[in-house]
Amino acid sequence: MTDFTMEKGADGVAVITWDTEGKSMNVMTMEAWPVLDGLIDDALADDAVKGIVITSGKDGTFAGGMDLNVISKMKDMAGDEPAKGLFEGLMNMHGILRKIERAGMDDKNKGGKPIAAALPGTALGIGLEIPLACHRIFAADNPKAKIGLPEIMVGIFPGAGGTTRLVRKLGAMAASPLLLQGKLNDPKKAKSAGVVDEVVAPEELLDKAKEWVLSEPQIVKPWDEKGYKMPGGAPYHPAGFMTFVGASAMVNKETQGAFPAAKALLSAVYEGALVPFDTALKIEARWFTNVLMNPSSSAMIRSLFVNKEALEKGANRPDVPDQKVKKVGVLGAGMMGAGITLVSAMAGMQVVLIDQKQEAADKGKSYTADYMDKGIKRGKATEEKKTAALDLITATTDYAALDGCDLIIEAVFEDPKVKAEVTKQALANVGEDCIFATNTSTLPITELAKASDTPDQFIGIHFFSPVEKMMLVEIIKGKETGPRAVAKALDYVRQIRKTPIAVNDARFFYCNRCIIPYINEGIRMVAEGVAPALIDNAARQLGFPVGPLQLVDETSIDLGAKIARATKAAMGDDYPDEAVDEVIFWMEGEGRLGRKSKAGFYDYDEKGKRQGYWPGLAEKYPRAAEQPDLIEVQHRLMFAQVLEAVRALEEGVLEDIREGDVGAILAWGFAPWSGGPFSWLDIIGAPYAAERCDQLTEKFGPRFTTPDLLRELAEKNQTFYARFGTASEDEAA
Repeated sequence: MTDFTMEKGADGVAVITWDTEGKSMNVMTMEAWPVLDGLIDDALADDAVKGIVITSGKDGTFAGGMDLNVISKMKDMAGDEPAKGLFEGLMNMHGILRKIERAGMDDKNKGGKPIAAALPGTALGIGLEIPLACHRIFAADNPKAKIGLPEIMVGIFPGAGGTTRLVRKLGAMAASPLLLQGKLNDPKKAKSAGVVDEVVAPEELLDKAKEWVLSEPQIVKPWDEKGYKMPGGAPYHPAGFMTFVGASAMVNKETQGAFPAAKALLSAVYEGALVPFDTALKIEARWFTNVLMNPSSSAMIRSLFVNKEALEKGANRPDVPDQKVKKVGVLGAGMMGAGITLVSAMAGMQVVLIDQKQEAADKGKSYTADYMDKGIKRGKATEEKKTAALDLITATTDYAALDGCDLIIEAVFEDPKVKAEVTKQALANVGEDCIFATNTSTLPITELAKASDTPDQFIGIHFFSPVEKMMLVEIIKGKETGPRAVAKALDYVRQIRKTPIAVNDARFFYCNRCIIPYINEGIRMVAEGVAPALIDNAARQLGFPVGPLQLVDETSIDLGAKIARATKAAMGDDYPDEAVDEVIFWMEGEGRLGRKSKAGFYDYDEKGKRQGYWPGLAEKYPRAAEQPDLIEVQHRLMFAQVLEAVRALEEGVLEDIREGDVGAILAWGFAPWSGGPFSWLDIIGAPYAAERCDQLTEKFGPRFTTPDLLRELAEKNQTFYARFGTASEDEAA
């Protein structure tokens, strides 16, 4: 069976059906291109065929795009001259799609056969680029369908004509949300945006497409006619000039130049808009080749799609029966407990939310009501969904209500005594098979498990704030945590549609272990007289969403001081961060606790908006007359994190480098373009990384000491993924 098949009807319409074997959604493979090409040739050459409809054999979907595993490996598959091979392969794709677009017309735009796309549902990436080459796009009125070009989200851009065609169809301004943000729309919104041409009832989809094909329609694309003018203006048009200047400023503001695909996309659009259509396709292919030659693209695809999907599907799940959660108890109705309650109820679980006072429990439940109200205002939710979610939540002070829970999640204060007390109260009211999880960011799970008589059923589930927005959940296995508890936690995270990583118990686990050195290095530099703006902007130009000083303001300075005191008490003479504490404790003493107090490293207005760095910093820590090189600042910030990731792998805290990379990007926004700490080290190479660590160690101290594992990889010139990578099944999107 081939991915594309064709049936020629007695009515003169040839229906080409896309049905990828063994996949729930169609994905394009390199082997499928010549099949599609051959069927198009056949239909165009057959005098009995009056027109063509391209549709899907999958119920409710058209296509999810190219196989991303194939895209990530295209460079390696392109031969001894990979850039040339990639470009030629892309131009071959362009040739097939251009054949569909021209459909047999001569150079005077005469003749040709109409070709329509009939989309039963979701059409993403190449699944939209093929329809864009057709003469009319019909979409079924399927509200669950998503239509768009999300390639930018995984480090590439639409490189099979989607960029060039969408800009010429909509204009640069209207196309920008779809191209630069990867915005997806349902069919009706896609029609309003001008992406699809008609939205019809699902049962009429094929008939309507055939009817149009047989109506002898005009099929010449606007850009193939004389006198074509780009909507909104080309770059040399006064209005178009302002659009492109604005787009350039917007892209650089958002990406700080750290994301190669965004810059390449904008270049392809700008340069392509200055030349005829076929030349624009060549320009698009050159820029797409440029992106594929950059190791960033394969690293982003691997981490943000292949590895992320594998973890979400249970790549590291113990082999135990299904542990789907039916009823969850949440202890503590503060910000974290309220957020956990919300996502659990939204996933259809019964939730018992417990707090010491009924008023507090009710307030925790109201968080879900408020969230749903906001969704209703934006058209994302309904009153019925709100009622259904609230009906699943029982807010109470009575621990007896926990009866029947198969998972308890404790989210009370970060105090071992308080946590132990509520743990015992809860376990006294549940069945012997109930799994108990603690939501903590710093306290050792093994110690907290001592409050349970069944430590094998005790586990850490570390949520990030705000729970409903953050996509990562860190699962922490104590020394005695059993496989069923791990499976329960993983299955629960899958139910709430988040991405899990599972790590072993150690101080700060994995994520905070890496985040804290990032923050601390920034604070160290302040004490050294490095300009705060240089510190934060150096981080942003690496692709981090916020710099370390802004991050500590957001998370609160007093929290940092509390963690520092606890860590110092635990480590004693081995504690390495006295220089950081000097700044943090001083800021705390000055009452500058961060955004929440409207005073931190930044000044804030009454609404909490940043107003610039606090002048008092420069008074306490005068600016050095000679500021460090940007790259040196960036390397200090990067190596402070990645070396902790390597040490976590060495010590067995991390068991899978995929979890290290995915977790870093989703938890604290580690330079997404790099693919994560291990991918970044692979990009720069272990030999260079080890050499740079030696230089930083000599200049700044032992915190940059090269880990033995990194030294070994450097000596053998190995990469982390070559040595520790786990082959995963092909995925696509």
